[in-house]
Parts: sequence; C-alpha cells; structure tokens
Amino acid sequence: MTRNTSFDSDTVAEAINDIISKPSSYFNIDNETLQFALSVLDLTTLEGSDTTSTIMNLCNKAMSFKEMALPNVAAVCVYPVFVRQAKKILKSSGIHVASVAGAFPSGQSPIHIKINEIKYAIDEGADEIDMVISRGKFLQGDFDEVFDEINAIKHVCGDAHLKVILETGEIGDLNAVYDASILAMEAGADFIKTSTGKITPAATPEVSYVMLKAINQHYKKSGKMIGFKPAGGISTPDQAIKYIKLVEFIAGEQWLTPELFRIGASRLAKNLTDILKK
Repeated sequence: MTRNTSFDSDTVAEAINDIISKPSSYFNIDNETLQFALSVLDLTTLEGSDTTSTIMNLCNKAMSFKEMALPNVAAVCVYPVFVRQAKKILKSSGIHVASVAGAFPSGQSPIHIKINEIKYAIDEGADEIDMVISRGKFLQGDFDEVFDEINAIKHVCGDAHLKVILETGEIGDLNAVYDASILAMEAGADFIKTSTGKITPAATPEVSYVMLKAINQHYKKSGKMIGFKPAGGISTPDQAIKYIKLVEFIAGEQWLTPELFRIGASRLAKNLTDILKK
C-alpha cells in the first residue's frame, strides 16, 4: 500500500493547535456551534446489560431535545436485537436508527457470519450500520482481505449507510490510520469512524486530523464525499468544538451536516443541553 503523504506526531499536533486557535467562519456564535454539536450526535448504548427499558429511555432522551426547542440528535445507536424496538419508538421523529453489526467490537468472525448479522439488523429496520474492520488482518498486511470484507458488507447494506470503524487506538501509527482510512473509503464506506468506544485511546484530535486529511484526498481524487465520525471519550462541549473545527478546516464547511459528520457520544448530550438551556 502506497501513500502520497506521511505524518509525524509533532507536525500533526502543531497543525491541530493552529486549527483550533482559528475562529469559525461558519458559526457566528458559540450557541450555534453547540446546537450543531447536538444535531450531529449519535446517542449510543452498547452494553451487555442493555434491556428494552434501556432502549426506551435512550429513545425518549433522543426525542426530548425537541421539547426544549433544541435540535434533534441525528441517530441512536444500538445492538441489532434492539433495532426493531428503537425504530418503532422513533417512528416519525426523523431520528435515524444505527446498529453495530458484523462481530462488533472485535471484528473477529467469518465474513458470512458478519454478513448475516448485518442483514438481520437491516431487516429489523436499521438505517445505518456501524461495522468494525478486521484489525488483526489489517495489522498483518492482509489488505486485500480487509478490502473485500468491507466491500461485501457494503453490497448487502442496500440503502443503509455504512460506517466503517477503524479502531484507531489499536492501529496506533498515524500513517497506518491514513492507509486504513483510504482502504475503507475505496472499499465502499459511506463514513469512516475512529473507534468502538471499547478501548483506550478512542477518538483523538490526532487520528481525526489524519482521517480528515484522507477524506479530503479521497474527495479530490474521486469527487465522492465520505462522512466522518469521531467516537469514544468525547464528553465536553469544548472537545466537541475541537472536532467541529477540524472538520470545518480540513474537510470543508460542506461537511458540517449530519449527513457527513457525526459524533458518537452519550454523556456529551447532557453537557450540551445544560449549557444551551441557560
């Protein structure tokens, strides 16, 4: 696998600091930025202890912001067995139902099992699928196999958007993160996503910078706009604003829409609304 650019941590850190220090040219006031952050949230519950009550509470929370004269969140993200319930509760709300599927969070299952689980989630009503790549295969250099798996899954998604999770905390090296980003997009990803939220580190500005550079390069080459989703460990409004600025100044203002940008978080919603209600 070849690339036209390379990244080192010091240069990336300097570039990030420069971007974060810039005033936004898209949002006029902080309140607008925070409302936008709420509108691109994927509210998430992905615990082994999730129950139908957990999902009901999550969906009710997702719909509660409109009652406060705030934007709806973009989606809720749940396990496949809860998709049908979430879809029913959120009917007519405009909030999408995303589902992790395809051997989440490890990615360590045969491709036919991954595909069957994804088909199940879509049949249950999932609007979006969040899958994780086979990092073991990627790390040992089986790039063609990783590509083929993503491509096969994309083909069964139909109208459902495919978010491909790289699990950047395991990939580690920034240049390998760039390679994984390009591979996922060329294989058919509609979004690339940093993390499952199940390991540390999850989303970081550094890997986000590199992934957004890959998105920008892919767009210049193909004309196709691929979405970006940082997920895991984003809980404060200040953190959210950093990611919004990275998207604005690297991918471009046209990416500042729920169709092309999401933040995977749950605690962030409360922290945003605590400020916005004031």
